[in-house]
Amino acid sequence: MQATTKKAQKLITREHKRIGPGQIILLFLVLLFTVFCFAPVLLVFISAFTDEMYIVQHGFTFFPGTHWSMNGMNSVLRYGGQLATSYAVTIGITVIGTFVGLLIMSMYAYSISRPGFRLAGFLSVFVLIPMLFNGGQLSGYIIFTSWYGLKDSLLLLILPLCVTTMNVIILRTYIANSIPGELMEAATIDGAGDYRTFFQITLPLLKPSLAAVGFMMATAYWNDWQNAQLYITSNNKKPLQLLLINIQKSIEFLLNNNNVPASVRAAMGGTIPQYSSTMATVVIVIAPIMVVYPFFQKYFVKGLTVGSVKG
Repeated sequence: MQATTKKAQKLITREHKRIGPGQIILLFLVLLFTVFCFAPVLLVFISAFTDEMYIVQHGFTFFPGTHWSMNGMNSVLRYGGQLATSYAVTIGITVIGTFVGLLIMSMYAYSISRPGFRLAGFLSVFVLIPMLFNGGQLSGYIIFTSWYGLKDSLLLLILPLCVTTMNVIILRTYIANSIPGELMEAATIDGAGDYRTFFQITLPLLKPSLAAVGFMMATAYWNDWQNAQLYITSNNKKPLQLLLINIQKSIEFLLNNNNVPASVRAAMGGTIPQYSSTMATVVIVIAPIMVVYPFFQKYFVKGLTVGSVKG
């Protein structure tokens, strides 16, 4: 009997190891799709280190031959001190804003998902109002600067993106549909209050939704530049995106100004690197994410797969 069972297990293992033609086609399509997605990223990195004159004459190419140059990257890296400061500001805003936003929105979503909470209906409508009606950019600027006195404050880079209606809806829907209500009722019967129920039961089971929402929030904070352009005036508070936009504007000014001193052009290698410097700014923005994401990925995947009730 045992011998028969072992033979059956071996046959099943062999069947699983066989790769059919359908799997081969699917693997080929996935690899082809991966190449198409990775090709633009590779082109950006190659173009950032390609000679500007070669790009002007031959366009962007994957094979520039021996026409390599650091002029484009150097035009961005010459802002070394300010670049480091902007990196620190952007990282701090992203981490703090994502953490605070997830905490506030998860607590808000938990409150409006509780069936016995009397203000659940009112707060559900209240959070929808900003998505349907908006006072406009001018009124927001007056409120933040004149009334709140937050001009040139880092809080204005955190608060506007901290709570969004759609993220609250996502978290609320996950709590209502994926976390058993009986579990919360059992905790209430055992004497747990709302805070203990939220932090010890709901929040750990909310990891998949928190991972997805947190990733979107971190991306929004990292790429935000409009709030900084409106409210930030100090150089030591400029985020990375705004600094790179200012660098590009400086290069465009030099290109459109015929009175640029020869010393400036000589410092840039004789040619103002418009295209290669643009690609260099993209590299500076995405390179940290590409370095950090492989380390963050296992926690992100784990957060997306953990959500079941453990006994």
